[in-house]
Amino acid sequence: MPVAPPEWTQAGDSCFPPSLPADRSISDSRGRHIISLPGLPLKMLLLLLFHIVFLLPPGAQTGEIIGGQEAQPHSRPYMAYVNILRGDNSFRCGGFLVSENFALTAAHCKGDKITVYLGAHNIKQQEQSQQKISVLRQIPHRKYNRETFNNDIMLLQLEHKAELNEQVGLIPLPLAHQRVQPGTVCSVAGWGRTNALRKVLPDTLQEVDLKVLDNEACLKYPGGMYRNYNTRTMMCVGDPKEHKASFQGDSGGPLVCGKTAQGVVSWGPDNGSPPRVYARLSTFIPWIQRMMKKLQP
Repeated sequence: MPVAPPEWTQAGDSCFPPSLPADRSISDSRGRHIISLPGLPLKMLLLLLFHIVFLLPPGAQTGEIIGGQEAQPHSRPYMAYVNILRGDNSFRCGGFLVSENFALTAAHCKGDKITVYLGAHNIKQQEQSQQKISVLRQIPHRKYNRETFNNDIMLLQLEHKAELNEQVGLIPLPLAHQRVQPGTVCSVAGWGRTNALRKVLPDTLQEVDLKVLDNEACLKYPGGMYRNYNTRTMMCVGDPKEHKASFQGDSGGPLVCGKTAQGVVSWGPDNGSPPRVYARLSTFIPWIQRMMKKLQP
C-alpha cells in the first residue's frame, strides 16, 4: 500500500512560501529553490507583485490540481505514483509507463530508493488494481543541470515487468524532434499540491487542461523568472490569464497532447502560477531509445 506523507519533505533543500519570498526566488515543482532575483528596481518588484496577487488561484479547493478536478479512476492507465526516499525524508513525484520495464519521470526526482505504484487512483487505499514495483536503476540524463533544470528527465528501469491490463497501460511517445503547436490544449495529471497557499496533498489523481504557449511567453516574461528557459529542451505551458497549473509533487508527470506524451512536468514559480516549464520529450527520444535498448533485459 502506498505511503503518502501528509506533506512532502526535503533533505537539505529550502522550501519557500507560495508568496514572493524575501530573496525573490523561484522553484521547481517539488519546491526546490532555483533562482534568486536580487536587486530588482522597485517598479519591477511592484509589477511582479501584481502578477502574483492576481494569478494566485483564489480559493482553490483541497483535492484539486490547481484549477483542475479529480480524474475518472483509471482513465490514465499510464500514470505512475513515484515514491522517493532520500535519507530519512520521503516525497512524491509523478511518472508514466512507456514500456513493461521502463517509466519516465523528472531527473530532479532522483533519490536513494524509488518505488513506483501503477494502476493507482487513491494512493491512501490498497486498491486491487495497484502494482507496487521497486526501481532497479535510476538513469537521469547525463547532461541534467541541477541549477538550470535543463535536461530534466530520468528513465526508471523497473525491477520486474509491469502486468499490462485495463488499469495499467503504456502511453505513446512523440516522434523525435516533433513540436507541439502553440495554442494546443493538452492535459496533465498528478498527486501534487492543490493549493499554492497550503501544503495539502490529494489522495486521488487530479487532472487539468493546459494550453501550450510559444517560447516567447516564457523568454519575455517580466522579471527574468525564466532566464534559464531553453527552447530546445523545454516547453512553456499554461496561460497566465487562467488559474490552472501543475504544482509541487506533480513533477515527472506527463503533458499529454491527444494521446501522446509530449512533456514532463519540471519547474515554475513558487506561487503555483502559470506558465510552468516542462521538459520537451521529443528532444530526448534518441536518448530514451538508446538507454532502453542498452538496458533491456
